[in-house]
Amino acid sequence: MKSFILSFLLLVSITVTGQTDKVRQAIKTKADAIEAKMVGWRRDFHAHPELGNREFRTSEIVAKHLESLGLEVKRGVGKTGVVGILKGNLPGPVVALRADMDALPVLEKNDLPYASKEMGEYNGVKVPVMHACGHDTHVAIQMAVAEILTSMKKDLKGTVKFIFQPAEEGPPVGEEGGAALMVKEGVLNNPKVDVIFGLHASSATEVGKINYRPEGAMAGAMDMRITVKGKPSHGAFPWLSVDPIVTGAQIINALQTLVSRNLNITENGAVVTIGSFHGGNRSNIIAEQAEMMGTVRTLSKEDEAFFIKRINEIAVNTAEAAGATAIVELPLTVRYPVTYNDPKLTAQMLPSLKKSAGEDNVVLAPAMTGSEDFSFFSNEVPGLFIFLGGMPKGQDPLKAGPHHTPQFIIDDSGMKLGVNAMCNLVMDYQKNTK
Repeated sequence: MKSFILSFLLLVSITVTGQTDKVRQAIKTKADAIEAKMVGWRRDFHAHPELGNREFRTSEIVAKHLESLGLEVKRGVGKTGVVGILKGNLPGPVVALRADMDALPVLEKNDLPYASKEMGEYNGVKVPVMHACGHDTHVAIQMAVAEILTSMKKDLKGTVKFIFQPAEEGPPVGEEGGAALMVKEGVLNNPKVDVIFGLHASSATEVGKINYRPEGAMAGAMDMRITVKGKPSHGAFPWLSVDPIVTGAQIINALQTLVSRNLNITENGAVVTIGSFHGGNRSNIIAEQAEMMGTVRTLSKEDEAFFIKRINEIAVNTAEAAGATAIVELPLTVRYPVTYNDPKLTAQMLPSLKKSAGEDNVVLAPAMTGSEDFSFFSNEVPGLFIFLGGMPKGQDPLKAGPHHTPQFIIDDSGMKLGVNAMCNLVMDYQKNTK
């Protein structure tokens, strides 16, 4: 009897594995077939980029595509966002996939037949517009994933929610937007999302590779303003002043000790950058006040709270020692949480990624000090955010056009792996979750 049971379990295991391999092969075949259409979508979006909360053309194309597949489609979510809902034939969990749609105020300098020549308005100023961070790639990949999974509806054990998100790079001044607004409007409910997956194309990661990291994968980000108020004087009589510029310089220098002397760098990294410093308007007048603005990047909630506390202490006490006053506004207008990959979910889905890309092509990567508003989703439900290679094979990563620059470029040949990976993540998670 015991040997019969073992034989039966082995047969079941072989059957399930065979079914899984069959589904994975079907995804691969469908990804091959849709590749040319997907590249066409991506190049069209690249030639017609739109800024945050202004993705009218992009969202219309996305919505019409999802409607053509027979999905339940919601428009105008988070201003210009689109959500498509695909219900499988079998009961199971709700998996969300997210793609961001917005471009940046950057002048493209790539010699491409589909290079952007578009102009837009950014905070009241006319600017060139470019997909300088790969969001056109993300949208096209997710459109292809929606088409493939719809064609495999009979194999879906649950529901897939396709979230096409506006304004990942931030909304215009005075507006809400991005993932935070979509969450606020209930995008993770009706039906309630169990897990969410997302990807980001990388211009410095070789095509065919997938990078991942459990826990803090990308930094939380806050902007700040520190205003130093002193006492003005003629520049010839500095002893009559309390110089806010000298005091501000001392504050800037002291802030650099946060990472070098206050942070355990063996556990996490962090960044404190002052990017703007203004005070006074003449060479011979000591101003009454000076203002500095900067960004703070941390990789855990604990480090974020610690940095807020220490920046306030350093600025206020350094100013007081000089006889001045410092006012710290942190965060000022922006706070993105850490992009946190749920470690249990990451471990569960790692085999799926390896079967999509190959064992040696899935790489544990260092954390990044860039930030991503996918973090607002993964703050609410378990999430996994991966990085997809978009650099031609053999190219020197140091010569790749960085993100957010006029030279940024993604190799279309890397997109098919993105489709395979996202489809397999959905199918494997639903198959293995009761």
